Amino acid sequence: MAKVIAVANQKGGVGKTTTSVNLAASMAATKRKVLLIDLDPQGNATMGSGVDKYEVPKTSYELLVDEEPIQELVVHETSGGYDLLAANSDVTAAEIKLMEFFAREVRLRNALEPVRDQYDYIFIDCPPSLNMLTVNAMAAADSVLVPMQCEYYALEGLTALMDTISKLASVVNPNLKIEGILRTMFDPRNRLAADVASQLKQHFGEKVYRTVIPRNVRLAEAPSFGKPAMYYDKTSNGAKAYLALAGEIIRRQESSQTVAAS
Repeated sequence: MAKVIAVANQKGGVGKTTTSVNLAASMAATKRKVLLIDLDPQGNATMGSGVDKYEVPKTSYELLVDEEPIQELVVHETSGGYDLLAANSDVTAAEIKLMEFFAREVRLRNALEPVRDQYDYIFIDCPPSLNMLTVNAMAAADSVLVPMQCEYYALEGLTALMDTISKLASVVNPNLKIEGILRTMFDPRNRLAADVASQLKQHFGEKVYRTVIPRNVRLAEAPSFGKPAMYYDKTSNGAKAYLALAGEIIRRQESSQTVAAS
């Protein structure tokens, strides 16, 4: 069964989509079968995967609102070697339409059931707000990966996010947990960044990934070419960092499975 990871943070501009796309590509490069679900109406993960959001025939709107089978909606040809459920501005309407439905919080969870055994990992790129789309992602996920910049306001926002995740877990998904906290756009020369990183480790311990994503020009350029960084410039520090993150997540999962088995 696939491990379902929601990539979420209520704060915008922290690297959620960059992380979703590059982590999906890195996992696919390790021969894992990966599905990336774009739930953000901006459709940036779709474009970053080499798929034109303006031309894609169907999106996560059809999955959530019309309940069309996910197998018929997935795009198999992406620049990152993973499968994609695309998004565009139509998904904004999905958030509104969902309010009309009974059990609206679990429509994504129910939609994923038929394909969970076909993938190793399913990543969900969430919008930068706590709306019905994000609630669906949290209800469907096993865990939440939180990308964040090492700055003061991000640290403050993280506390609010943890509270939100805790409340959602109690209502829609009692098994939901924090997968990990990922430091993004990190500049080691910045004293504040180092201080915040230290505070993160003090508060969250092992939940903070050892892997740090650096501030990297190639990571920023890659989406405009419709490619994950490893297919745009595999020698870049950004591409190497996401490969390292994929390895860290795999090792953590294997370790936890070993502990559970014993």
